[in-house]
Amino acid sequence: MPRRPARRPLAFLALALWGVLALLAACDSQPKTDPERQAKAYALYEGYKKDFPEVTEIRPEEALKRWQDGGVVFIDARSEAERAVSTLPGAVSEQAYLAAPDRFAGKQAVIYCTIGYRSGVLVQKLAAKGMAAANLAAGIVGWLHAGGTLVDASGAPTRRVHVYGRTWDLAPLAYTAVW
Repeated sequence: MPRRPARRPLAFLALALWGVLALLAACDSQPKTDPERQAKAYALYEGYKKDFPEVTEIRPEEALKRWQDGGVVFIDARSEAERAVSTLPGAVSEQAYLAAPDRFAGKQAVIYCTIGYRSGVLVQKLAAKGMAAANLAAGIVGWLHAGGTLVDASGAPTRRVHVYGRTWDLAPLAYTAVW
């Protein structure tokens, strides 16, 4: 009777595991350049917009210009923990805005989150109450790619940004992302 070659189940298992890990790493890799990161952020935003197509939006470049002219109030739709890391300069929380919306009369309300989903939901919610607001396209990540700055809880400039999770780690490479 011919002799069969010895099986090597551990070697096969190790090779299969390596292949799975390599595939996962390839699928989970973040873009390596700022233009690629910006493009991916906008691609995510475009996908999110489908859930609220009637919501008015504003591009970060336009929001930056209006902010420099003093014509906007930024409303941060993110959690308190995210806001504790950094915000857009002068931003207020949803609660602070809703407590005294007249305080911001004459300014365009621009709502943001990491990329634009939570802020889109909030713009929709405010519209149902008769309150006009615009969703910041690509959120805080888009703002940074447009050249906007951030401040920490004390109001000092910072290069730290809370990006909600690994999927949304798309800020410019000059920033330190946390989640």
